[in-house]
Amino acid sequence: MREVRVASDALEAVLLPEVGARLHRLRAFGVDLLRTPPDPATHAADPFFWGCYVLAPWGNRVDAGRTAVAGTAVDLEANFDDGSAIHGQVYALPWEVVGDGRLRVAGGGDGWPWPYEVTFDVTAVDLTLTMHLELRNLGDSPMPAGIGLHPWFRRPVLVAVHAGGVFPSNAQPGPDPQPVGAEYDLRALGPMADDLDATWADIGDPPVELAWPDDGIVARLEFDAPARYVTAASPSDLGAIAVEPQTHVPQGLRRLRDGASGALALLAPGDTLRLSVRLRVSRAGPT
Repeated sequence: MREVRVASDALEAVLLPEVGARLHRLRAFGVDLLRTPPDPATHAADPFFWGCYVLAPWGNRVDAGRTAVAGTAVDLEANFDDGSAIHGQVYALPWEVVGDGRLRVAGGGDGWPWPYEVTFDVTAVDLTLTMHLELRNLGDSPMPAGIGLHPWFRRPVLVAVHAGGVFPSNAQPGPDPQPVGAEYDLRALGPMADDLDATWADIGDPPVELAWPDDGIVARLEFDAPARYVTAASPSDLGAIAVEPQTHVPQGLRRLRDGASGALALLAPGDTLRLSVRLRVSRAGPT
């Protein structure tokens, strides 16, 4: 399986163009930060629970089956055990390498009526890994659009999500976020409670902090507008947590149809939705 390596003195990212342009491995100071399988081919057989992958043209769950939105019928097949259509269409497609750390894929079809293109640029400079995403509508009518990244950060890890609101259920998010409280209040750096699966809103600065005390590594996860949400999950049986910058709330297609907040954007023909995510790492204490 082909590998594309992007590195600085402190950081190393290994991407797999044939399996969704995903980050198979991300190392800081020689330490793996992601849940990385020994065999890269594992990503093809089990694409949702390893490494870090691109979410497009939507993230998290939308309804499987027929949904009429923006004057067009969308008819998606379920690809997850809860009966939803999850994580978009490009997470396991083969991508084309078009430059140093730059990859591209064309998508659409399979119940998604609009053709589109996604590009993914990854650069490492000193202590910062930058991951830039672009989703372009290649169709001739407005397209629902959302993008994000889905990293699985290796436990044990501490996390802070500086957010004042939360949608407590990604399976059935309500119309509006609730004030954070109890296990959903992640504004102080600490371990994330097991088996949460939620989306945080009203994001502060920095959006996310991470720490691996056993390895003496701390990090900040920063992102630019239009990313306004952080989806996070902490399955107790996985040995990793997901902390995902995204441009919309789960069920974004239904939310767009109903005029709810946190919906997918409506991207005009030829327009592009962009998202830049930066992971800034540093040493902290003894290694």
